[in-house]
Parts: sequence; structure tokens; C-alpha cells
Amino acid sequence: MAKKQSGDKAASIAGKVLGGKAPTPKEAKTLAASVLGQDEKKGPRK
Repeated sequence: MAKKQSGDKAASIAGKVLGGKAPTPKEAKTLAASVLGQDEKKGPRK
């Protein structure tokens, strides 16, 4: 199975957030989309 990676944009936003800066609403959506796009098990967790 192919290894999934975050794009440069998502990684840049994540670095900003880890550095203590709050993301804009658009950046938060970009991060959420990146995480969900890498989710290999679809559906709710137990």
C-alpha cells in the first residue's frame, strides 16, 4: 500500500500551529482535510 503524505501547504500550516500560532478558519479546514484524506479506516472509531 502506498504511503500517504501531507502536502507542502498542510505541513506548513501544521508547523505554524505547532509553533503556537492559531490557524485561520481556512487553514483549519485544510489541515482537517489532509488528516481525513490520510485516514485508511473510514467511519467512526470504537
